[in-house]
Amino acid sequence: MTAVMAIRPSMVRSYHVTAGGGTDGLALRTHKPRTPRQGEVAVAVHATSLSFRELLVLRGQYVLPVKPDVIPVSDGAGEVVAVGPDVRRVRPGDRVTAALFPRWLDGPLEPAYLPQLGGSLDGMLTELAILPEDALVHIPDHLSYAEAATLPCAAVTAWNALTGDGRGIQRGQSMLVTGSGGVSLFAVQFAKLLGATVIATTSRADKEQRLRDLGADEVINYRDIPDWHTATRELTAGRGVDRVVDTAGTLEQSLRSVAVDGHIAFVGSVSGNWPPVDPRLLFGVAATVRALAVGSRAQFVSMNDVITAHRLRPVLDRVFSFEEAVAAYRYYESASPFGKVIIKIR
Repeated sequence: MTAVMAIRPSMVRSYHVTAGGGTDGLALRTHKPRTPRQGEVAVAVHATSLSFRELLVLRGQYVLPVKPDVIPVSDGAGEVVAVGPDVRRVRPGDRVTAALFPRWLDGPLEPAYLPQLGGSLDGMLTELAILPEDALVHIPDHLSYAEAATLPCAAVTAWNALTGDGRGIQRGQSMLVTGSGGVSLFAVQFAKLLGATVIATTSRADKEQRLRDLGADEVINYRDIPDWHTATRELTAGRGVDRVVDTAGTLEQSLRSVAVDGHIAFVGSVSGNWPPVDPRLLFGVAATVRALAVGSRAQFVSMNDVITAHRLRPVLDRVFSFEEAVAAYRYYESASPFGKVIIKIR
């Protein structure tokens, strides 16, 4: 297939930032778009979604390399408007999003797959993104662009947490998820679809019923019950849960909550704290602790199949315009949103 261009704007706008520059370092610039090369696709971005990794990039705390003056944000969705030579997987008019790790198509994560959008590669906070065709994933038909933009980081991470260890969560098993961030909300939704009993934690009384409405069977407010692992044991008749999705860095309490031979998907620490862990706790429950790095394109596709089959809809908190991107970052950082914060581009 030779290069095909459905729409070629003469100029496009993109945000740029250097790691550690903070929200004040976000700069909106106008530049000429380039034509996609062999194997590349031009995507008119309609919406992007903020995840905690975006704050880490701005703070200079992201664990993977970030190139200077990068176009930030890994998560976005849009329409294919041009394809370069030899592109086979998509065509102009297709609605797509992209895997955060464009080279990680399937199988275990390897060093060669570590380049990531919005880090070592330019991301999606732009009107026109040039992406490798292998990175692209078609959007479920029932989702809007804003809803689809929530999937690449938080949703794929949650799906990997529940299914990516070779066994996967089974119908009738129990799961504990910490907090109510983007990964946690998707984990609640997916676990219910897969037939699990779900326990969620939160620090906010106003979020307790919202978590129940989303599918949580039990909610523990850890402001009221700091030793939430004890409450978890009580809710499971002393056995503990089969799985924990830990997004808070509370690994010691997660180990005290999990059943013997259980599984802990360790997503990270939104607080930035990394308290020490007594290794004897690991031996006490013979648990598997698996650190996650989002997931592969194959996992993304299988997740979308389930989303499509069950007509699942992501939870959105607030939508900002492209010109309000800095305000969107500040809101995401300070407001403790319930659901994803969206930057709508068109």
